[in-house]
Amino acid sequence: MDQARACGTFKLGDQITSDVTVRLINRDGRPELFPCHLFILTKKCKFFANWLSQHPSYPITESSNCIEVHCLGSEYDHYVKLLKLIYLPEELVSDSWDSVKSALGVLQASIALQCETITKSCIRYLEAVPWDEKEEEEILKVVPTLGPEAMPIVARMQPVDTNATKNVFISAIRFATTIESSFPPFADELKTSAQEQVEYMLLEDEETPLIALDEDVKYEARSGLAKMFTTFEKGLSLLPSEYDQSPEVAEQRVVQNLLDLEWMCNILPKMEMMKDFVSTWACISDHVLAIVQDEKFSSGLWAVKAKLIEVTGKALDAIGYGNVVLPAPSRVQFLKTWLPYIRNLKPLLDSKNADDEAFPYKMDGDLCQNIEGAITSLVLALPSSHQADILMDWMQRTEQLKYPDLSEAFEVWCYRTKSAKRRLLVGFNGIHNPTITF
Repeated sequence: MDQARACGTFKLGDQITSDVTVRLINRDGRPELFPCHLFILTKKCKFFANWLSQHPSYPITESSNCIEVHCLGSEYDHYVKLLKLIYLPEELVSDSWDSVKSALGVLQASIALQCETITKSCIRYLEAVPWDEKEEEEILKVVPTLGPEAMPIVARMQPVDTNATKNVFISAIRFATTIESSFPPFADELKTSAQEQVEYMLLEDEETPLIALDEDVKYEARSGLAKMFTTFEKGLSLLPSEYDQSPEVAEQRVVQNLLDLEWMCNILPKMEMMKDFVSTWACISDHVLAIVQDEKFSSGLWAVKAKLIEVTGKALDAIGYGNVVLPAPSRVQFLKTWLPYIRNLKPLLDSKNADDEAFPYKMDGDLCQNIEGAITSLVLALPSSHQADILMDWMQRTEQLKYPDLSEAFEVWCYRTKSAKRRLLVGFNGIHNPTITF
């Protein structure tokens, strides 16, 4: 057979010039016969070359010239396409790929028939093109079964070394905590995306490196938090003057600062750094409330006032449940600073919602329950004398007994107080000291 002529003129399915038949099983389970040319098959695929070596007397009879290729019916289309690719010049194979699904199917057939050139072309295509989620799942399922030659396909999903992971994470935190008015319009979306990915990378699972505990990462988070607080305090200081010029713009600026701080409250506990937030929030609380509660804003600034409760709720939760340990005087001061604000604001928000169903700011049930639980837990962890002061103040405000409801704290305080008195009496009676009187 003239090889040059064979490569240039022979076509798949040409019964006149074919000297061998390839048998496949179609989707209906019936055999399909494809007239082929053994020279072309053996040149491109080791499977056919091996068949020829096992038939040294080829050809003898017409029946011995049929090569059966075992494939499932679901693989039929891929094997047919592979036969067509075998007849293409090598330089045209790379232009024949049209989808990830088809290329992945042909790749499996090509590896099975040991078509080295087509396999390489297919791998280059799959490695380079984008995948959707479904395609990625299929690739992750199939590629590991194809051997090491197919592994370059999943290079984009291989874990990187710890330093590279850390550097990306630090960059994400830096971007997520950057607040610049000179940013282009799309920067807010990028910052939001960075914040979402930082949270995702901090999710606790076996695959995620423990980058959250790295000191460089903590330093970047601490710097970002300080930057956010500085921006927030600056915005608050400018609020009275900017509010006169454009109330909505001024309020929205402060709300955005609070949203950024609220986001930090979501990631700091995972980095064991919530104390950094709580300590600074406690230090600036008096200043914050002095501005927000100014008479100037008595009938407005509702978005800021409501968001302050949500952010403070994060701090109350951390303190109340012992995730952040503060000295008793600091806990008392924090509670006495924010409890009156929460107690006064909730009925105002409820009243606004009752008057106008479209009023967007309120304390929903989950928020109310979380804050009430945190305050109760915080009160019960204070020295009993401080508990008494807070409970006495709560009961004297009969019009504000509804929220937060400290009944549970009061019941526990009564029980503990009575138990403490009983223990004290038992202790002194056990000493049998006649000089001690009550």
